[in-house]
Amino acid sequence: MLVMVGSVSTITIAAELFRTSLRNKIKRRKDVGVCEIEDIREIEEQKAVDAFRQALITDNLLPERFDDYHSFLSLLCGDSELTVCIKDEDVVALFLKARKFHTEEAKVMWANMLQWRKDFGADTIMEDLDFKELNEVQQYYPHGYHGVDKDGRPVYIERLGMIDLDMLLQITTVDRFVKYQVQEFERTLASRFPACSVVANRHIDSSTTILDVQGLGIMSLGGPVIDFIKLVQKIDNDNYPETLHHMFIINAGPGFRLIWSTVKPLLDPDTTSKIQVLGSKYQGKLLEAIDESELPEFLGGSCTCAIEGGCLREPQSRIMRKASSQDVQSKRFIGKNSLRNWMYLNHLSNWVAKEST
Repeated sequence: MLVMVGSVSTITIAAELFRTSLRNKIKRRKDVGVCEIEDIREIEEQKAVDAFRQALITDNLLPERFDDYHSFLSLLCGDSELTVCIKDEDVVALFLKARKFHTEEAKVMWANMLQWRKDFGADTIMEDLDFKELNEVQQYYPHGYHGVDKDGRPVYIERLGMIDLDMLLQITTVDRFVKYQVQEFERTLASRFPACSVVANRHIDSSTTILDVQGLGIMSLGGPVIDFIKLVQKIDNDNYPETLHHMFIINAGPGFRLIWSTVKPLLDPDTTSKIQVLGSKYQGKLLEAIDESELPEFLGGSCTCAIEGGCLREPQSRIMRKASSQDVQSKRFIGKNSLRNWMYLNHLSNWVAKEST
């Protein structure tokens, strides 16, 4: 049953009592049951996630910044930045799900991710990398986020058929571009998903992708191009699992379909189930998932972004401004999780407002 959040003062008092009860429990605990906060997962899935989390703690594989449970407690006590809570929300569960809930396989994947982040410098890449060549790169590799789908997930668009790798490598290097891609992964987790969560009034942790392969054939997918794509995809799959909700591959011609028929059997069935290959008459399928106003005109939508560079240069502040304008105190929430959801969105909205200024 849907209930309206009533008296703000009642919520505030309850929230303060909850914070007070947690203030002396910030210190790291190995007991998963201590001060448990309800989650939206199914009971059996939550048990598996808790057991996996405990196994990581036992093996000293769970830094506090990657512990969504601890981070949420810290957030409510005012001792942690909201970005930590949101960035790593459910990250443990995503790795477990990626390995079909096989704990040992998920643990290996998790340990490899931690080592990769250390070697690559992913923890500080938001501050360390200044990708000044982005505007030039866009000319030869058009890509970017634009709007949201009907469920509130961010939409990522890539016009892969227009890639000119030779020109791209005159502007930047493979190393710098890969670092930029990782920076974008981090930015999506740290700000795009939180902002979309505020607007959608629910937790958003995945995106919808549109991959335009018009003009892409067997010849253009050979050599360096395919190697580059495989490199970025490996980083994504190994270190940011389960963040793809659905992918539309559009304008797929005979050449691409031949390649796809060869590659598809080699991919995980769970991955291929999220991918839909369409020809030139794709607009209807896109509009089933994404409102016309959220789609660029060149994809059959009605948006013609007036900003310099067009729809794929969408400034991040667009979703930020939309999120910060939400009145979370008037939101409707589900039953017994109302208090937690209100506190989550209230903190989140305040953070988004700060980030959008």
